[in-house]
Amino acid sequence: MATMKQVAEKARVSTTTVSHVINNTRVVSEDARERVLSVIQELRYIPSAVARSLKNDRTHTLGMMIPNNSNPYFAEVIQGIEDASFKLGYNIILCNSDDNPKKQAAYIRVLMEKRIDGLILVSSGSDEELSQLLADEGIPKVLVDREVSGVSADFIEADHVQGGYDATSYLISLGHRRIACVAGPDTLLPSGGRVTGYLRALKEAGLEFRNKYLLHSDFTSQGGFNAFQKLLALPERPTAIFVSNDLMAIGGICAANAAGVRIPQQLSVVGYDDIALASFSTPPLTTIAQPKHAIGELTAKTLVDRIQHPDAPLRREMLQSRLVIRQSTAAPEQQA
Repeated sequence: MATMKQVAEKARVSTTTVSHVINNTRVVSEDARERVLSVIQELRYIPSAVARSLKNDRTHTLGMMIPNNSNPYFAEVIQGIEDASFKLGYNIILCNSDDNPKKQAAYIRVLMEKRIDGLILVSSGSDEELSQLLADEGIPKVLVDREVSGVSADFIEADHVQGGYDATSYLISLGHRRIACVAGPDTLLPSGGRVTGYLRALKEAGLEFRNKYLLHSDFTSQGGFNAFQKLLALPERPTAIFVSNDLMAIGGICAANAAGVRIPQQLSVVGYDDIALASFSTPPLTTIAQPKHAIGELTAKTLVDRIQHPDAPLRREMLQSRLVIRQSTAAPEQQA
């Protein structure tokens, strides 16, 4: 690999001049600039990001921590973050915590050591170590979907309460009265918001909330499969189920098929997120579409703004979701 010294020797300039050409830190004669750029291309010289960061205190790298890289929802948010970051001149280092707060804290330390300019965090739940780590570090940060206790940062989220309300209200409008909810972990803000919306819709419609109709799971297809098995085994099983993410809904549809329950004739299902797979489930899934790419873009832009204006007031942005109606929902069989 070529070095800056080799570039300087071949271009007949000093290493300082090469550095100024690369970093645009001082005016260099047009003749010298062209010689340096020509040699850089010829030798395929790649400037050291570490060396440049030591000089200007910027690596133009953002760290991102997500809870589960097997969830397509996060993949689509990441795409929005990467698209916006690339346009703004930043690279992304991605870490996956596997929903483990200890692993999350360890990875954040690694990202700090890599001299990232800013951090995007979708938290895997909070613990004292994480809160302390983030509170102590002066690094610019943006939290997405899930706040961390004791940490002041810009916060980007979607309106989970409204999403849960819209999903449940739609099922009520179809004539359903026995509506269950498969929620995510009860420790996470989005899960709680979606349940709040579900309960509000039931209350406004004058429908009784049944404890047995609310189950918490883990946002995985297997978790949805297991939850549907329990709900379909109830003496008075629901005619509709609102599910807090599409992966659990797709797993649940498999459980219904295995039990001989026809969707949507005998059971209506509404998911949440509108991941790409939702259009291709059998039947295609009615769901609440989150603005995933927009969340990602706004997150990246907010973090770069924070890096450039560290003393600006903190931002809190809430984006709206929307109901997408497909073939997994219908009026209850007896009323169809």
